[in-house]
Amino acid sequence: MEYRTLGASGAVVSTYTLGTMTFGSETDEAGSHGQLDRYIEAGGTFIDTADVYSGGVSEQIVGRWLAKSSARDNVVLATKGRFPTGDGPNDVGTSRIHLRKALDASLDRLGVDHIDLYQLHAWDPVTPLEETLSFLEDAVRAGKIAYGGLSNFTGWQLQKACDLIGYRGWSKLVTLQPQYNLLVREIEWEIVPAAQENGLGLLPWSPLGGGWLTGKYSFDEEPTGATRLGENPDRGVESWYRRSRNQRVRDVVDAVREIAKARGISMAQVALAWLVDRPTITSVILGARTLEQLDDNLAAADLHLTAEETAKLDEASDPGAADYPYGGPGVAQRGRPIAGGRS
Repeated sequence: MEYRTLGASGAVVSTYTLGTMTFGSETDEAGSHGQLDRYIEAGGTFIDTADVYSGGVSEQIVGRWLAKSSARDNVVLATKGRFPTGDGPNDVGTSRIHLRKALDASLDRLGVDHIDLYQLHAWDPVTPLEETLSFLEDAVRAGKIAYGGLSNFTGWQLQKACDLIGYRGWSKLVTLQPQYNLLVREIEWEIVPAAQENGLGLLPWSPLGGGWLTGKYSFDEEPTGATRLGENPDRGVESWYRRSRNQRVRDVVDAVREIAKARGISMAQVALAWLVDRPTITSVILGARTLEQLDDNLAAADLHLTAEETAKLDEASDPGAADYPYGGPGVAQRGRPIAGGRS
């Protein structure tokens, strides 16, 4: 396993994170603890959960494992708050009222007195951002969290948060957790540059595109059985109906398959190796149902692609951003900004 700093902070974490969204729903407690043990054995140090995963059961499972594990002192623990945790009007969002209750509940379920990385699970259009960020600052000062982070923020939302923190002189945010993989690269247009500008490390979720990048789904046969799309073929952005008809998805899967075959490794390992070496990546979040899936993912821990392999995947997965506003009139022919705001 390799290690990097948590964004621009001094904390160090493994380049692969164990995600726990399956814990308590798709993976029972024994299986979850087995994954945690195997991950630590492989040199992993970063565990990510959230208060809404399996209705809080994921945090409880992690907490019971921490209570009996000798690895607690080496684990960097991350969780999130934002989404509904009850039926009351203040049981959702990023207000001081909800985040205070959510953070205390997470600490209780995890059985710890502090959380290393506390992340806003998504933007809240109702709560003033200054209220939310001042809560994170107070939580840092109180010793309840070490660092604050974001998840599922857009570029302008990230920049607004960082600007306000800089103006107030509060503790800087260290990470952003976005969806990012060979099939979802649009964050490179604005979110990645904003993260780079502000020193935030990226913690990508869904690195295997909901299973598409493992090669387990056929483009010509609707999936069935105990898989994400087998249970719901029209599942969100991973929808079989939409992606099976997308030529770019076919091109990406073919490119990943060719490199995997030439290397004698799994397609999942190729997709993970491509992602872990992208700019600003701190750690890639692994999400497995089974120990076998986790073992295959962990085999990518020390894997790096060649420049030729990376270029092949870059070309196949290029989302094809239009010149405007990401190029063309906004950038001079030799790469310098145009003065005066005129083309």
